[in-house]
Amino acid sequence: MKNGLTVSSIFEGSSLNYGEGMGNITTLKHITREGGEQYTYESRQALRYNFIEQMGCNHTPVEANGSGEKKVIQFAPGTDIKDYPEIDLFGYMKTTKGNNATTRSAVVRLTNAVSLEPFHSDLDFLTNMGLASRCDENNSIAQSELHKSFYAYTITIDLDRVGIDPNTGTKLDDAERARRVCELLKTAEFLYRDIKGRRENLAPVFIVGGVYERKSPFFENRLRLEKGKLNVDMVRDVMDAIGEDTKVGYLPHAFRNDAEIREKLSCMTISAFFKQLCADVEQNYGV
Repeated sequence: MKNGLTVSSIFEGSSLNYGEGMGNITTLKHITREGGEQYTYESRQALRYNFIEQMGCNHTPVEANGSGEKKVIQFAPGTDIKDYPEIDLFGYMKTTKGNNATTRSAVVRLTNAVSLEPFHSDLDFLTNMGLASRCDENNSIAQSELHKSFYAYTITIDLDRVGIDPNTGTKLDDAERARRVCELLKTAEFLYRDIKGRRENLAPVFIVGGVYERKSPFFENRLRLEKGKLNVDMVRDVMDAIGEDTKVGYLPHAFRNDAEIREKLSCMTISAFFKQLCADVEQNYGV
């Protein structure tokens, strides 16, 4: 059995994750690289929320532990991975009074989805003219940062740990383990995000990865976009270095070097990529 699965995905989105506001300005979460270029991102916590909501597994019971203002929301002590895929895939910490916390690290690891194109602090001016005009009141003006870009993020799954919890002795059958992984992959294929009245499509236009011996996020920080062109040679070099079967899914005409991508990376459709990857997962579990 191979131990790891990793895929790195590129999607196109707009203004995906806001942070703390300043005055009447709502600011996007962003980072600054050497040279002063800024890049926006959707946090891994926000991506996790998108996944569990769309997988329909966001109903794991929780409870508040502690006292006063120091209460911490945690999963209920009685929850088990056999009943709740959320804590199987994304881990948990449970605390009972008088005992130490019981933890299980995440089986599915997500990175931030970081923009591949720099952010230049564009602003959208917002007013409530429609409502204000109904009652002869003045408009209040707000400003919201805008950024439309391609974004890249990586999913890494410890296949050997799915459905197994040493804390409780729980071990699911291989068919259920494979089903949970494939359900997450199918969610990634059609992922979306609701934010500020918009529904953003986070489905991949390019995706690369596979099932491997190592649990390494091989293609994280290896997807680069330069003037609308994907750096194909960097992807190809990683594929050759891995020396194992890697698959590439691509939405035609997403990037300017379309012919080069198809020629050098032997791409399949996005749909075919996920179908083949799920088949590989099932085969890996002997289903």
